[in-house]
Amino acid sequence: MSRQVDTKGPNVSQTVTLSFFRFTGFSTRAWALMMMGLARGPLGKTPDIGFWKLCGSGTGHGFNLTLNPSVIAILAVWPDAETARNRVESAPIFNTFRNRAKESWSVLLTPTSVRGAWDGSTPFAATTNQSAGPMAALTRAAIRRKIIPRFWRQVPDISANIGADPNVTFKIGIGEVPMLDQVTFSIWPDKSAMDAFARTGPHGAAIKAVREGDWFAEELFARFTVHSDIGTWGGTSPLAGLEAA
Repeated sequence: MSRQVDTKGPNVSQTVTLSFFRFTGFSTRAWALMMMGLARGPLGKTPDIGFWKLCGSGTGHGFNLTLNPSVIAILAVWPDAETARNRVESAPIFNTFRNRAKESWSVLLTPTSVRGAWDGSTPFAATTNQSAGPMAALTRAAIRRKIIPRFWRQVPDISANIGADPNVTFKIGIGEVPMLDQVTFSIWPDKSAMDAFARTGPHGAAIKAVREGDWFAEELFARFTVHSDIGTWGGTSPLAGLEAA
């Protein structure tokens, strides 16, 4: 199952996919945990794949200390949307996860802005053209060890506010290393809704604290237009409400 959101924007080359796989049952979850190590070789050898990351997830809406063993995520960069869709739907490693998962969902994204680095490089090539329509935000932070207690005292307020915001369409926290390397991903109906959340409340206070306290060893902030998706999450497409709107 797949669908596309009309973003009324120009075609661009690079496409980013974020794929989620939900596992149930002890043995299947144990298999998924094992694959966090074993899948790295096949992922890196997937034709046309660029930058990629294999991530675990948390139980909240953003940065979270509680791990969720039921969900694994794959972030991948592709040269174009057609290639991205073909590889996500047919590459062996994606099918391996999909065949074991209770449910899977992939969202295709067009980068519109990126600031910062991930493992020393900028993984996304942003277009200068900002399309109208649904937007996604990705924030990645490598947290300095010395400020871990201070960071985790403030973050729960931000995660709770993301979940409570009536405008957010989808939200999840993922990461490579528990406590130290964290990623938040969220989808919003438009740029104004995303900006309104970023400017106010605990989120704005946290950004100010980060800038003043040098909390992160490395950070990345990226925004995307939502291109299309494949599969379901929670029995439906998270983009279904955006299509209706």
